[in-house]
Amino acid sequence: MKIGFVSAIVADLDFKEVLNIARQEKYQTVEMLCWPLGKAERRYAGVTHIDVDSLDDRAVEVVKSGLNDTGVEISALGYYPNPLTADPAQRAYFINHIKKVIDAAARLSLSGINTFIGREPALSLEDNWKEFRKVWPDLIKYAEDKGIRVGIENCPMFFSNDEWPGGKNMAFSPAIWRRMFSEIDSSNFGLNYDPSHMIWQGMDYLKPLKEFRDKLFHIHIKDARVDRQKLDDVGILATPLEYHVPKLPGLGDVDWGAFFCYLTESGYDGPVCVEVEDRAYEGTLERRIGALRQSYRYISRFTV
Repeated sequence: MKIGFVSAIVADLDFKEVLNIARQEKYQTVEMLCWPLGKAERRYAGVTHIDVDSLDDRAVEVVKSGLNDTGVEISALGYYPNPLTADPAQRAYFINHIKKVIDAAARLSLSGINTFIGREPALSLEDNWKEFRKVWPDLIKYAEDKGIRVGIENCPMFFSNDEWPGGKNMAFSPAIWRRMFSEIDSSNFGLNYDPSHMIWQGMDYLKPLKEFRDKLFHIHIKDARVDRQKLDDVGILATPLEYHVPKLPGLGDVDWGAFFCYLTESGYDGPVCVEVEDRAYEGTLERRIGALRQSYRYISRFTV
């Protein structure tokens, strides 16, 4: 496995600076975010370390040169919108940009991209399946034609009132993944698996590592701490950020020894990328880099 990080936490640095930080902190790979240039729609979004809209031949050479100079790799390109949104114009825009990210991954000779399935939160899950069938078979076919794998993160995107009542990403459970992969039977369609999202949903985060071993394309290393006193006070029907917080690996409720035990037994040998969303470490760039340093030191105990 190669230890990496998700570039969102150093949004204020440019591409080369991100690579230099990775090399400095001993990271081997980075998931480079590729949002369209412009205003972010939420925290950790709107980060553009590779601008796929301007990725001409010269820009491709700049990216490859940076990778060669530092010895750092790109684990995947990341873009996490809601391509099942009910707004037709927004949906078309998101789908078109996902295709651009796929194109960019192919031009950079990468293996994959990471994204969300999406969900219209006001619709039932069953009604969202109808929308899934309108969007995702064609998108996966597009990725297949380019030789690119698509890893879907298992984040429900249900944290606050604006995502009520169903969240903005339907791919949050094993039952849904089975149906996804049954409806679209493709070796280019898999998971970008993050155990922290299973923690606050009260789900087993180890079993899927065996059942979906052939669908593990990419791993996010993020922890989560459930505040039991707050949960006792507000209950599971409250918005999730009322009772849980994202943490650096080792500071939450994930048993990382067990996680890496199951992960290695599954045969996984791909990237494991730290995703820093721990607000206790976000005050300054120095603190954020320190969070990456601390996370590497912790996670490297479990990898060869």
